[in-house]
Amino acid sequence: MINRRRPPLAILPVVVAIIQLVGTYFAALRFGEPLTWFAVLLLLAGPALLLLRRRAPGPMVAGIALVSFGYIAAGFPWGPFALCLAIGLIVSVVAGDRWWAWGSAAAAALAGWSVTLQQGEGRRFVFVLVWLVVILLVGELARSFRIRGEEFRRAARERAAHQRDEERLVLARDIHDVVAHSLSMIHVQASVALHLDRKDADAAGMREALENIKIGSKEALAEVREVLAVLRQDAPRVPSQRLEQLEDLITRVRGANFLITYTPPILPPPDWVDERVENILYRVVQESLTNVVRHAHANHVEVNVDIDEGQASIRVSDDGIGMGPGREGNGIGGMRERLAARGGSLVITNARPAAAETPGTLVSVWLPATEVPHA
Repeated sequence: MINRRRPPLAILPVVVAIIQLVGTYFAALRFGEPLTWFAVLLLLAGPALLLLRRRAPGPMVAGIALVSFGYIAAGFPWGPFALCLAIGLIVSVVAGDRWWAWGSAAAAALAGWSVTLQQGEGRRFVFVLVWLVVILLVGELARSFRIRGEEFRRAARERAAHQRDEERLVLARDIHDVVAHSLSMIHVQASVALHLDRKDADAAGMREALENIKIGSKEALAEVREVLAVLRQDAPRVPSQRLEQLEDLITRVRGANFLITYTPPILPPPDWVDERVENILYRVVQESLTNVVRHAHANHVEVNVDIDEGQASIRVSDDGIGMGPGREGNGIGGMRERLAARGGSLVITNARPAAAETPGTLVSVWLPATEVPHA
């Protein structure tokens, strides 16, 4: 948050005191009236009370009104002596001490009325009364602007906090997807390499498994570094997973001891598919395959990605053991959140009849071409 330093407290009182002294001095010369030391003291007392405008704006304006009444009652020359009263009224209204301001103005008006009535200057009282009302209305207007400004800044802070929360949620999903998928693949490929090493019969297969571990760990490290750069605010977070990278993802997972049948989308995709939509589709396929590798015990997986001008759909089915009764993990929850943010949906069912020995799992994803706004 930006720390806006306030101007020194004494600047305003000094400026007001100079204006009142100089202006009233020339007014006294014009009317041929003396400006006594007591009048100078009253002209300085009002600006001095402005030093209380931050701590006690209500008592401040009451004191200034009393000083102004004393100046008028003493019969000193008229001039800009009421400048500090005008400023005090506006400051107290803006600060929220409205009753102090209106009460002080009413008291000043009654005192002015009594004095001007005795002096036979009723027209001057009307002028003072109108002047006080205008000053108070200016203060009320300034207060409304201040309240609106505070509400706008509060709403802006809330929007910024909400945006930061959304960004953290996106980063958390990306970290989960990258780490979970990469570690799952590394675990599977390492298991394959150890199994082949025990058999000592397929050196080429073991080299392929080790190569997959090397490639997968390198790509995971690059993505994790990208996410960490965002957390350090070194770089903007731009989704880097594109639809053409699905082929590489499928190739890496194929080494996990099961067969994958992949039906890719037609590239390039329609215009409504931007980088973020591509990232959502990629992450859905990635998380679905990660769950197959970790939990399904499947032999065959079918991945179908279809995109047209109106929608995008993904079907990932396997012949594994099916969905268990347990609670959905962070990965599936992250997929639902990604899709819901764009108005999409995710349905997970059995790929085969429930009575089958291996019912399998079917992940069905639908994403509309037009983003559905949140209510």
